[in-house]
Amino acid sequence: MAGKRTVLTVRLRRLAAMLHEMRETAGLSKEEVSTKTGINVTTLYRIETAQARPQRRTLKAMLDLYAVSDAQREDAVELLSDALKPGMSRAYEGSVSEVYAAYINFESEALSARHYQTATVPGLLQTHQYAMAVIDTSMPKLEASMMESRARARMDRAAVLTREDPLELWVVMDEAVIRRMVGGPVTMQGQLERLLQETKRKNVIMQILPFDAGAHPGMGGPFTLLDFPDPADPELVYIEGIAGDELIEGHGEIRRFGVMFDQLRAMALSPRDSANMIEAAARKL
Repeated sequence: MAGKRTVLTVRLRRLAAMLHEMRETAGLSKEEVSTKTGINVTTLYRIETAQARPQRRTLKAMLDLYAVSDAQREDAVELLSDALKPGMSRAYEGSVSEVYAAYINFESEALSARHYQTATVPGLLQTHQYAMAVIDTSMPKLEASMMESRARARMDRAAVLTREDPLELWVVMDEAVIRRMVGGPVTMQGQLERLLQETKRKNVIMQILPFDAGAHPGMGGPFTLLDFPDPADPELVYIEGIAGDELIEGHGEIRRFGVMFDQLRAMALSPRDSANMIEAAARKL
Protein backbone atom coordinates (compact mmCIF):
# COMPACT_ATOMS: atom_id res chain seq x y z
CA MET A 1 0.00 0.00 0.00
CA ALA A 2 1.00 3.59 -0.44
CA GLY A 3 1.68 5.95 2.45
CA LYS A 4 -0.22 5.97 5.73
CA ARG A 5 -2.79 8.42 4.40
CA THR A 6 -4.66 7.20 1.33
CA VAL A 7 -7.02 9.93 0.18
CA LEU A 8 -10.05 8.58 -1.65
CA THR A 9 -10.51 9.33 -5.35
CA VAL A 10 -13.11 8.34 -7.92
CA ARG A 11 -10.74 5.81 -9.52
CA LEU A 12 -9.74 4.23 -6.22
CA ARG A 13 -13.38 3.76 -5.24
CA ARG A 14 -14.14 2.18 -8.61
CA LEU A 15 -11.14 -0.17 -8.33
CA ALA A 16 -12.23 -1.22 -4.84
CA ALA A 17 -15.74 -2.06 -6.07
CA MET A 18 -14.30 -3.96 -9.01
CA LEU A 19 -12.02 -6.11 -6.85
CA HIS A 20 -14.84 -6.84 -4.41
CA GLU A 21 -17.06 -7.96 -7.29
CA MET A 22 -14.29 -10.08 -8.81
CA ARG A 23 -13.73 -11.91 -5.52
CA GLU A 24 -17.43 -12.60 -5.08
CA THR A 25 -17.74 -13.79 -8.69
CA ALA A 26 -14.85 -16.17 -8.04
CA GLY A 27 -16.78 -17.50 -5.01
CA LEU A 28 -13.94 -16.80 -2.58
CA SER A 29 -14.02 -15.41 0.96
CA LYS A 30 -11.39 -12.95 2.17
CA GLU A 31 -9.94 -15.72 4.33
CA GLU A 32 -9.58 -18.03 1.31
CA VAL A 33 -7.91 -15.27 -0.71
CA SER A 34 -5.55 -14.62 2.18
CA THR A 35 -4.62 -18.30 2.42
CA LYS A 36 -3.96 -18.64 -1.31
CA THR A 37 -2.11 -15.32 -1.83
CA GLY A 38 -0.61 -14.47 1.56
CA ILE A 39 -2.37 -11.11 1.55
CA ASN A 40 -3.51 -10.15 5.05
CA VAL A 41 -7.30 -10.26 5.55
CA THR A 42 -7.26 -6.75 7.01
CA THR A 43 -5.38 -5.51 3.96
CA LEU A 44 -7.97 -7.13 1.69
CA TYR A 45 -10.74 -5.42 3.62
CA ARG A 46 -9.03 -2.03 3.33
CA ILE A 47 -8.46 -2.51 -0.40
CA GLU A 48 -12.07 -3.51 -1.05
CA THR A 49 -13.39 -0.55 0.94
CA ALA A 50 -11.05 1.92 -0.82
CA GLN A 51 -9.19 2.70 2.39
CA ALA A 52 -5.91 1.64 0.79
CA ARG A 53 -4.38 1.30 -2.68
CA PRO A 54 -3.05 -2.17 -3.50
CA GLN A 55 0.57 -2.50 -4.53
CA ARG A 56 1.00 -3.66 -8.11
CA ARG A 57 2.20 -7.11 -7.03
CA THR A 58 -0.76 -7.39 -4.68
CA LEU A 59 -3.17 -6.52 -7.48
CA LYS A 60 -1.50 -9.06 -9.78
CA ALA A 61 -1.85 -11.81 -7.17
CA MET A 62 -5.54 -11.03 -6.74
CA LEU A 63 -6.25 -10.91 -10.47
CA ASP A 64 -4.38 -14.19 -11.03
CA LEU A 65 -6.39 -15.91 -8.31
CA TYR A 66 -9.71 -14.56 -9.59
CA ALA A 67 -8.87 -15.80 -13.13
CA VAL A 68 -10.26 -12.66 -14.73
CA SER A 69 -10.31 -12.00 -18.46
CA ASP A 70 -7.57 -10.01 -20.18
CA ALA A 71 -9.97 -7.09 -20.59
CA GLN A 72 -10.83 -7.08 -16.87
CA ARG A 73 -7.16 -7.29 -15.96
CA GLU A 74 -6.37 -4.37 -18.23
CA ASP A 75 -9.17 -2.28 -16.70
CA ALA A 76 -8.01 -3.02 -13.15
CA VAL A 77 -4.37 -2.19 -13.89
CA GLU A 78 -5.41 1.04 -15.62
CA LEU A 79 -7.58 2.02 -12.65
CA LEU A 80 -4.67 1.42 -10.28
CA SER A 81 -2.41 3.60 -12.43
CA ASP A 82 -5.03 6.36 -12.39
CA ALA A 83 -5.57 5.93 -8.64
CA LEU A 84 -1.87 6.53 -8.06
CA LYS A 85 -2.10 9.96 -9.68
CA PRO A 86 -2.61 12.86 -7.25
CA GLY A 87 -6.16 14.13 -7.02
CA MET A 88 -7.40 17.71 -6.97
CA SER A 89 -6.86 17.78 -3.19
CA ARG A 90 -3.12 17.00 -3.32
CA ALA A 91 -2.00 20.60 -2.73
CA TYR A 92 -4.18 20.94 0.38
CA GLU A 93 -3.97 17.52 2.04
CA GLY A 94 -1.77 18.87 4.81
CA SER A 95 -4.32 21.49 5.81
CA VAL A 96 -7.69 19.76 5.41
CA SER A 97 -9.24 16.62 6.85
CA GLU A 98 -8.99 13.31 5.00
CA VAL A 99 -12.74 13.26 4.34
CA TYR A 100 -12.75 16.82 3.01
CA ALA A 101 -9.75 16.04 0.80
CA ALA A 102 -11.65 13.04 -0.60
CA TYR A 103 -14.69 15.25 -1.17
CA ILE A 104 -12.59 17.75 -3.15
CA ASN A 105 -11.42 14.88 -5.39
CA PHE A 106 -14.96 13.63 -5.96
CA GLU A 107 -16.34 17.11 -6.58
CA SER A 108 -13.70 17.77 -9.24
CA GLU A 109 -14.99 14.82 -11.28
CA ALA A 110 -18.70 15.06 -10.54
CA LEU A 111 -21.34 15.75 -13.15
CA SER A 112 -23.69 17.56 -10.78
CA ALA A 113 -24.00 18.65 -7.16
CA ARG A 114 -27.13 19.34 -5.13
CA HIS A 115 -26.16 21.35 -2.09
CA TYR A 116 -28.12 22.50 0.95
CA GLN A 117 -26.48 24.98 3.33
CA THR A 118 -27.76 26.31 6.63
CA ALA A 119 -25.31 28.92 7.91
CA THR A 120 -22.68 29.95 5.38
CA VAL A 121 -22.36 30.41 1.64
CA PRO A 122 -21.33 27.11 -0.04
CA GLY A 123 -17.57 26.88 -0.48
CA LEU A 124 -17.78 26.87 -4.28
CA LEU A 125 -19.45 30.29 -4.19
CA GLN A 126 -17.42 32.02 -1.48
CA THR A 127 -15.17 35.02 -2.06
CA HIS A 128 -11.68 34.85 -0.61
CA GLN A 129 -12.45 37.47 2.03
CA TYR A 130 -15.63 35.70 3.11
CA ALA A 131 -13.83 32.34 3.25
CA MET A 132 -11.08 33.77 5.44
CA ALA A 133 -13.67 35.30 7.79
CA VAL A 134 -15.54 31.99 8.12
CA ILE A 135 -12.36 29.99 8.72
CA ASP A 136 -11.01 32.54 11.20
CA THR A 137 -14.24 32.42 13.21
CA SER A 138 -14.80 28.67 13.14
CA MET A 139 -11.13 27.80 13.74
CA PRO A 140 -9.75 30.74 15.74
CA LYS A 141 -6.48 29.04 16.74
CA LEU A 142 -5.53 28.02 13.21
CA GLU A 143 -2.19 29.37 11.94
CA ALA A 144 -2.38 32.08 9.28
CA SER A 145 -0.69 29.89 6.66
CA MET A 146 -3.15 27.07 7.31
CA MET A 147 -6.08 29.48 7.06
CA GLU A 148 -4.81 30.76 3.73
CA SER A 149 -4.37 27.20 2.42
CA ARG A 150 -7.93 26.29 3.37
CA ALA A 151 -9.29 29.46 1.77
CA ARG A 152 -7.24 28.85 -1.37
CA ALA A 153 -8.66 25.33 -1.60
CA ARG A 154 -12.16 26.84 -1.78
CA MET A 155 -11.14 29.32 -4.45
CA ASP A 156 -9.48 26.64 -6.59
CA ARG A 157 -12.45 24.29 -6.22
CA ALA A 158 -14.62 26.88 -7.97
CA ALA A 159 -12.86 26.04 -11.26
CA VAL A 160 -15.39 23.21 -11.69
CA LEU A 161 -18.03 25.86 -12.46
CA THR A 162 -16.11 27.36 -15.38
CA ARG A 163 -14.38 24.33 -16.93
CA GLU A 164 -15.28 23.13 -20.44
CA ASP A 165 -17.87 20.68 -19.06
CA PRO A 166 -18.91 22.65 -15.95
CA LEU A 167 -20.38 21.13 -12.84
CA GLU A 168 -24.16 21.48 -12.71
CA LEU A 169 -24.76 23.09 -9.33
CA TRP A 170 -28.13 23.37 -7.60
CA VAL A 171 -27.94 25.25 -4.31
CA VAL A 172 -30.61 25.77 -1.67
CA MET A 173 -29.52 28.14 1.12
CA ASP A 174 -31.32 29.07 4.29
CA GLU A 175 -32.19 32.78 4.41
CA ALA A 176 -29.82 33.09 7.39
CA VAL A 177 -26.90 32.68 4.97
CA ILE A 178 -27.56 36.03 3.30
CA ARG A 179 -28.68 37.82 6.48
CA ARG A 180 -25.78 36.91 8.79
CA MET A 181 -23.00 39.51 8.73
CA VAL A 182 -19.76 37.65 8.08
CA GLY A 183 -16.50 39.59 8.01
CA GLY A 184 -18.16 43.01 8.12
CA PRO A 185 -20.24 45.03 5.62
CA VAL A 186 -17.58 45.25 2.90
CA THR A 187 -16.88 41.52 2.93
CA MET A 188 -20.58 40.68 3.00
CA GLN A 189 -21.34 43.14 0.21
CA GLY A 190 -18.72 41.51 -1.98
CA GLN A 191 -20.08 38.06 -1.16
CA LEU A 192 -23.67 38.94 -2.02
CA GLU A 193 -22.53 40.48 -5.30
CA ARG A 194 -20.65 37.28 -6.08
CA LEU A 195 -23.84 35.27 -5.47
CA LEU A 196 -25.76 37.51 -7.85
CA GLN A 197 -23.10 36.97 -10.51
CA GLU A 198 -23.31 33.21 -10.06
CA THR A 199 -27.10 33.21 -10.55
CA LYS A 200 -26.46 34.26 -14.15
CA ARG A 201 -24.58 31.06 -14.97
CA LYS A 202 -26.55 28.50 -16.97
CA ASN A 203 -25.09 25.67 -14.87
CA VAL A 204 -26.01 27.21 -11.50
CA ILE A 205 -29.45 27.21 -9.90
CA MET A 206 -29.72 29.08 -6.61
CA GLN A 207 -32.69 29.19 -4.25
CA ILE A 208 -33.24 30.77 -0.86
CA LEU A 209 -35.30 28.96 1.77
CA PRO A 210 -37.05 31.85 3.55
CA PHE A 211 -37.58 32.06 7.29
CA ASP A 212 -41.34 32.02 6.85
CA ALA A 213 -41.17 28.57 5.22
CA GLY A 214 -41.20 27.24 8.77
CA ALA A 215 -39.83 23.86 9.83
CA HIS A 216 -38.15 21.90 7.03
CA PRO A 217 -36.21 18.66 6.36
CA GLY A 218 -32.83 20.40 6.29
CA MET A 219 -32.83 21.53 9.90
CA GLY A 220 -30.43 18.70 10.76
CA GLY A 221 -27.59 20.38 8.89
CA PRO A 222 -25.96 20.95 5.48
CA PHE A 223 -25.34 18.21 2.94
CA THR A 224 -24.29 17.72 -0.67
CA LEU A 225 -25.28 15.03 -3.17
CA LEU A 226 -22.79 14.31 -5.95
CA ASP A 227 -23.64 12.54 -9.22
CA PHE A 228 -21.01 11.29 -11.66
CA PRO A 229 -20.93 10.97 -15.46
CA ASP A 230 -19.91 7.28 -15.40
CA PRO A 231 -22.64 4.84 -14.26
CA ALA A 232 -19.89 2.79 -12.62
CA ASP A 233 -19.46 5.56 -10.05
CA PRO A 234 -22.45 5.59 -7.65
CA GLU A 235 -23.78 8.76 -6.08
CA LEU A 236 -22.30 10.13 -2.87
CA VAL A 237 -23.57 12.26 -0.01
CA TYR A 238 -21.20 14.59 1.83
CA ILE A 239 -22.31 15.76 5.27
CA GLU A 240 -20.68 18.63 7.16
CA GLY A 241 -20.75 18.67 10.94
CA ILE A 242 -19.02 20.08 14.01
CA ALA A 243 -17.92 16.59 15.06
CA GLY A 244 -16.45 15.94 11.61
CA ASP A 245 -17.40 15.47 7.98
CA GLU A 246 -18.68 12.24 6.46
CA LEU A 247 -19.04 10.65 3.03
CA ILE A 248 -22.01 8.31 2.66
CA GLU A 249 -22.78 5.68 0.04
CA GLY A 250 -25.67 3.27 -0.33
CA HIS A 251 -28.90 3.47 -2.31
CA GLY A 252 -31.14 3.84 0.75
CA GLU A 253 -29.22 6.76 2.25
CA ILE A 254 -28.75 8.48 -1.11
CA ARG A 255 -32.47 8.22 -1.81
CA ARG A 256 -33.32 9.67 1.61
CA PHE A 257 -31.15 12.74 1.04
CA GLY A 258 -32.47 13.07 -2.51
CA VAL A 259 -36.03 13.21 -1.19
CA MET A 260 -34.95 15.78 1.43
CA PHE A 261 -33.41 18.00 -1.22
CA ASP A 262 -36.50 17.76 -3.42
CA GLN A 263 -38.61 18.90 -0.47
CA LEU A 264 -36.25 21.77 0.31
CA ARG A 265 -36.21 23.12 -3.24
CA ALA A 266 -40.00 22.87 -3.37
CA MET A 267 -40.27 24.94 -0.18
CA ALA A 268 -37.68 27.51 -1.31
CA LEU A 269 -38.25 30.65 -3.33
CA SER A 270 -37.94 30.43 -7.10
CA PRO A 271 -34.48 31.22 -8.55
CA ARG A 272 -35.76 34.64 -9.71
CA ASP A 273 -37.32 35.54 -6.35
CA SER A 274 -34.21 34.27 -4.60
CA ALA A 275 -32.01 36.56 -6.71
CA ASN A 276 -34.31 39.45 -5.85
CA MET A 277 -33.96 38.68 -2.13
CA ILE A 278 -30.15 38.55 -2.42
CA GLU A 279 -30.14 41.84 -4.31
CA ALA A 280 -32.34 43.47 -1.67
CA ALA A 281 -30.01 42.23 1.10
CA ALA A 282 -27.03 43.69 -0.80
CA ARG A 283 -28.77 47.07 -1.14
CA LYS A 284 -29.27 47.24 2.62
CA LEU A 285 -25.49 47.11 3.04
